[in-house]
Amino acid sequence: MEAVRESIPVLDGVGFVQYVSHMGDDLTVVNAARVSFSKESEEFGERDEKLINYLAKHNHWTPFAHPQITLRIKAPISIRTQLFKHKQGFVENEVSRRYVTNEPEFYIPQWRSKPTNGAKQGSEDFIDHDAMTEHLTQIYEESIAKAHGYYNFLIGSGVAPEQARFILPQGTYTEWWWTGSLAAYARVYALRSDPHAQWEVRQYADAISTLIEPLFPVSWKALTAK
Repeated sequence: MEAVRESIPVLDGVGFVQYVSHMGDDLTVVNAARVSFSKESEEFGERDEKLINYLAKHNHWTPFAHPQITLRIKAPISIRTQLFKHKQGFVENEVSRRYVTNEPEFYIPQWRSKPTNGAKQGSEDFIDHDAMTEHLTQIYEESIAKAHGYYNFLIGSGVAPEQARFILPQGTYTEWWWTGSLAAYARVYALRSDPHAQWEVRQYADAISTLIEPLFPVSWKALTAK
């Protein structure tokens, strides 16, 4: 029987970040570094913690590239696109709507106001106006329902799934397996947890950190220190 994988709900609870497997630990990092001097630690100790902090502080990233983590992530397509921009140290395999026609699921956002002061991207605070947000959500859900209905119509009419999927909106959920090095995930967290990153992607960055930190407590603390 497969062990229950720890999973963290994200956004509206439809999205998630789920632990699949990992290879290595903090000791892996220090031994990858110490091989330069033909040395190896058998048990992790205070000297090893100091070495990890030194490596992270001076950007010696290769020892952190040896441990690997595999996560399963479910996110809206537009958020997946942001995360997939991180290529170095990663490989991904995604659910393909060329092959599957199961019912799509959609993200219903909490609305934020547009950016000010000439900013070209991002957003301001959440809109605190119940009547307005209810109206915006109604319009959004009506649009989603139409796209969903037309998608099912295309599939039912015999259109190839690889073409029918074109009608689905950016808010459609997708899933993928994401395998990357400890160093690569630390870069994702550093960039995507930044206050200037999109709110939704920050929620995924925090969930990723919550899962990885217990696996590599010393290394993760050193790599993600602000």
